Amino acid sequence: MTCSEFTEFLDAFVDGDLSPAEAAEFERHLEACKHCVAYLDTYRKAMAAGKKVFDDPCDDVPPDVPEDLVQAILASRKR
Repeated sequence: MTCSEFTEFLDAFVDGDLSPAEAAEFERHLEACKHCVAYLDTYRKAMAAGKKVFDDPCDDVPPDVPEDLVQAILASRKR
């Protein structure tokens, strides 16, 4: 498997939709390619962040978020 092929199967791998043989080949590539390991990690983090955007809007804002940033976001949502 090449790195290009790796990216083609990334969604299916993360979703658990690969056949056992395909998943094994995917895993073998990960064992040999540190760049694809990093790419997979970044992909998973990006997907998690994207899903978090749609979490409950009533959730509390983390305490380390500056208040002026919160106000700017709220103001832009009103436009």
